[in-house]
Amino acid sequence: MLISHAVVLGLLAPLLSAVPDASGPIALHPKNPHYFVWRGQPTVLVTSGEHYGAVLNLDFDYAAYLRALQDHGLNHTRTFSGAYREIPSSFGITDNPLAPKPNRYACPWARSRTPGDDDGGHRFDLTKWEPAYFARLRDFMSQAQRCGVVVEFNLFCPMYNDDLWRACPMNAANNVNGVGACGREEVYTLKHPDLLEVQLALTRKFVQELREFDNLYYEICNEPYFGGVTLDWQHKIADTIAAAEREFPRRHLISMNIANGSRKVDAPHPAVSILNFHYCTPPDAVGLNYGLQRVIGENETGFRGRADVLYRTEGWDFLLAGGGLYNNLDYSFTVKHPGGTCRDYKSPGGGSSELRGQLQILKRFLESFDFLRLSPDRESVRCATPGVRTRALTQRGQAYAVYVHVPLPKKPKDEELRHHAAQRVEARLVLDLPAGRYRAEWWDTRTGAVTPAIAWTHGGGEKTLESPSFTEDIALRLVAAP
Repeated sequence: MLISHAVVLGLLAPLLSAVPDASGPIALHPKNPHYFVWRGQPTVLVTSGEHYGAVLNLDFDYAAYLRALQDHGLNHTRTFSGAYREIPSSFGITDNPLAPKPNRYACPWARSRTPGDDDGGHRFDLTKWEPAYFARLRDFMSQAQRCGVVVEFNLFCPMYNDDLWRACPMNAANNVNGVGACGREEVYTLKHPDLLEVQLALTRKFVQELREFDNLYYEICNEPYFGGVTLDWQHKIADTIAAAEREFPRRHLISMNIANGSRKVDAPHPAVSILNFHYCTPPDAVGLNYGLQRVIGENETGFRGRADVLYRTEGWDFLLAGGGLYNNLDYSFTVKHPGGTCRDYKSPGGGSSELRGQLQILKRFLESFDFLRLSPDRESVRCATPGVRTRALTQRGQAYAVYVHVPLPKKPKDEELRHHAAQRVEARLVLDLPAGRYRAEWWDTRTGAVTPAIAWTHGGGEKTLESPSFTEDIALRLVAAP
């Protein structure tokens, strides 16, 4: 079922009307809900963050981690609530932050005095909260707040295999309440009222504990397209968040994780304001869902190799397609290397200090525009150089943000990467510009170096620009000149 723009904006009106208050939590921007407003400023979220265990792993130094993000000018992170955890063998991740060692797992539920949990400790009591966990969570949020980092707080995650379900506190074998006597593919459904009530109570608890934080939005469930997660269960969680915040003067945004890759969303839940995708290259999800007047995000990358170019170009392509959030999953952050300095990891993705610096350049480039006025434009810019592609956000006659790149296969081989890195290119762009005076400069996406600006008066119609020589990618900033 298709929903008109007018209906969508009507559904989002309570969120949009609340945002002018600079003291409120991050929200959709009222002038352009494809982006955020936070602390009174138009905001795009860009980061390269750890594997989601900052709070639940007691051995992870989240203060050092958040400082590393701040030092690179990045403003986002993603963390899991602790209702789900992994084990050291999960997914081949080196020193996995989501897989705490025995007795180092911070969980929102308190331990009982009954032994028998899967990790060798006492079983959990799902009717009691663990004060130390919530103190740690609030401290994490406070430190993120001071570092200028917005937290995506992910409530739940599917059980990808039986080993993960055996490790979960919601499994009846690990709690004293007899809750969770079911298979792993029934955990996130409406089939078991006792288990559902535990999940709803946990959701309401988080909403109360985190109500005052402005650097927060909720994601219902990571990758709900695995493990039997049902849509009606996701909607139940969204309804619970919305109901728990109904009397709050300022409400938090809610995200749904839609798909790996791309998928069109025909009837989004009215309380959901962020549609997040994983491994979204090419960024088709943005165009498919742009008319829904919500933020479209890519909040997990990986499985393409280690090279920085893969995730730098993925970020540029996604955000210049009109996305409002990009989070590279960065495996250089480990428990032993909370500052993101691990070099010898074997994990299924990439991440490095150098990449984080490159993503800061992407963020600065977007922030150099009044990006609320920009929108995806496939007509005004074309490339006349074979093998080179462009992506553009424009305000016709006023501003043109153009990304130029030599595309790579989704999962390139090493020899393809070497050839790509050695290939020097000069791109010839043909722009359709209204009459006026313009100023252009080229940005190096790896170093941030900017060429001296050139200005000219244009009589209208086609204008050809030639880029400096580059490898892999480059960006053009073109604006109307006084």
